[in-house]
Amino acid sequence: MADQIARANGQPPMLTVEGLKTYFFTDEGTVRAVDGASFEVQAGKTVGIVGESGCGKSVTALSILRIVERPGRIVAGQILLRRPNAKAPVDLALLEAEGAEIRAIRGGEIALVFQEPMTSFSPHYTIGNQIVETIQLHQDVGKEEARNRTIELLRMVGIPNPERRIDEYPFELSGGLRQRMMIAMALSCNPKILIADEPTTALDVTTQAQILDLLRDIQQRTQMSVIIITHDMGVIAEMTDDVIVMYLGRVVESGPVDEIFHQPKHPYTQALLRSIPSIFAEPRTKLPTIAGSIPHPHNRPTGCPFHPRCAEAMPGICDRHEPRLRPISEAHFASCFLYHEPEAAPPS
Repeated sequence: MADQIARANGQPPMLTVEGLKTYFFTDEGTVRAVDGASFEVQAGKTVGIVGESGCGKSVTALSILRIVERPGRIVAGQILLRRPNAKAPVDLALLEAEGAEIRAIRGGEIALVFQEPMTSFSPHYTIGNQIVETIQLHQDVGKEEARNRTIELLRMVGIPNPERRIDEYPFELSGGLRQRMMIAMALSCNPKILIADEPTTALDVTTQAQILDLLRDIQQRTQMSVIIITHDMGVIAEMTDDVIVMYLGRVVESGPVDEIFHQPKHPYTQALLRSIPSIFAEPRTKLPTIAGSIPHPHNRPTGCPFHPRCAEAMPGICDRHEPRLRPISEAHFASCFLYHEPEAAPPS
């Protein structure tokens, strides 16, 4: 699938995730958090990964950076990172999770803005010390130069009085300022790809807008690629070029943002879009919801993972066969039997 998109765009993607499977092996059973996800990220573009909580979005990000905690591990798939002037991409899935190469890539070439910056910063050290340490870890610079670089980063992300704020502790800052600090740390080593995991969660709407504007402005200035992980379709519509819709660890639909919003194909994508509040809706009317809930990870349905909640499910087909991601148009893909026939034999 990723190869088809790359050919359509005329250039190889910066990051290709192909058939990624990340499982957690617990005493109760195996949790297939990511179960065959495939997508790609073009240079300088923004990709949004959307879905309900528990669909595998954050585990996908952690897998890319090889920071999935035990008992989880990558069991299959490729994570291909293309570097400038390199003859061939490096497969991050094959690197040692604590090896020197992935540690250099982690933070240096691919950076992550965590969902909750208060738990991401150490409360025992100042914000400045933590960003300075990050810079010195990835770049051959002295402490004074790293500190000056940190002050400039804080100024760039809109931190007032950066010369003073650099010596403050995380608990002294508001949620919005902590998120800006987290973005500054992520940008400290000029990454080629920035992953923002729910960057506006728990922030008020004004601060949310400021953070999104900040991310957009930084991307325009640095031309880095951005992956935004969210459950907010409004953020997806405003920020992204391409959209990946995930359900129960799988990509069920992907394509350009305009096609996803104006011509959604998968019933799950359609249901997500119907649930968005509209200013044109009748007052005091109930918002449409998606029937049921995400299945328990130890009790996954057979066939299409969405079929127990799908109003268009076809008995004998959707409950027996697993749909594969297939092209709808040149760059639009969907995993649904409404658009292609089931394979000759049900999966084993």
